[in-house]
Amino acid sequence: MKAFFEGIQWLFETIFFALHDFLRQLELTHWFAANIINWGFMIICSVAIVYWCKQLKLHKDEGQEDQDTTAHSFLK
Repeated sequence: MKAFFEGIQWLFETIFFALHDFLRQLELTHWFAANIINWGFMIICSVAIVYWCKQLKLHKDEGQEDQDTTAHSFLK
C-alpha cells in the first residue's frame, strides 16, 4: 500500500507539477517571465472590462436599457 501512495506522490511531483517547478525556478532569475501568464490574464480582463463598459454606454445612450424597477415580474 505504501508503494501505491509513493506512486501517487511521484506522479504529482514529477509530472503534474513540472510546469509549476519550472516557473518557481524561473522566478528567481526572471520575475517578469515567470509571471507572463498573470500579465496575459490581466490584459485580457482589462480589454474585456473596457469592451463591456463601452457596450453598456452604447445601450444606455440608445435607450435600450430598461431602468424600471418593475421590469421583472418578481419585483412587483
